[in-house]
Amino acid sequence: QDIDSRCTIGIATPGTLNPDGSVKNSNTICLNGQPLQRDLETLLMRPVRLENDANCFALAEAIGGAGRGAHTVFGVIMGTGVGGGIVVGGQLLPGLAHIAGEWGHNCLEPDGPRCYCGRNGCVETFLSGPGFAADYQRLGGSTGLTPPAIVQRAQQGDGIARAALERLLERFGRALASVINILDPHAVVLGGGLSNLEALYSEGPEHIAQHVFDTNLKTPILRNLNGDSAGVHGAAQLWPT
Repeated sequence: QDIDSRCTIGIATPGTLNPDGSVKNSNTICLNGQPLQRDLETLLMRPVRLENDANCFALAEAIGGAGRGAHTVFGVIMGTGVGGGIVVGGQLLPGLAHIAGEWGHNCLEPDGPRCYCGRNGCVETFLSGPGFAADYQRLGGSTGLTPPAIVQRAQQGDGIARAALERLLERFGRALASVINILDPHAVVLGGGLSNLEALYSEGPEHIAQHVFDTNLKTPILRNLNGDSAGVHGAAQLWPT
């Protein structure tokens, strides 16, 4: 579409909006407190809808991705940070304070590492890509390795890497089971760079099942279908046709 035409714009961004329109809870901390939506609308001279990136991911996967057809979808981002979004009947569920789905800042281990949010032991400090790499280093592993490289070492018999992977899976199980016990979604869809780890699908469900309040895990844990484009698709869907 021509750049000069009056098109609508949807943007997926870390964090969400305060009632006054300023950004809050962004791990891109320079955005916090800034009137991003207002500034963009002023600059672009057209309406802008701004939504949390994990919410956009969840919306895209619920409407046209791995969660299509499921009534309640919990969309999970495990990348640079950890976030989540809830979609019920094709509609985002933002919550009273617009923090619904933010499982990344549930406390997993009170004595754990300091999170950018100012608290200790948040899920994000363990289940993000940087969190996994940092835990591997705390166990005595090499610095500078990516999550896929750590997993590759684990598969090759490296004891430290295998221990780090086991800790990741155990924490993944506890953290996600707490969400499933409350929300009981029809599908959980994983996204973000860490979601590419095959172990989350082959071994993760058994760790979740240990903490779910049921005889077994009925919730499917699904790989996303939209890849890195999920947030873009979700942002476009902020303007339903």
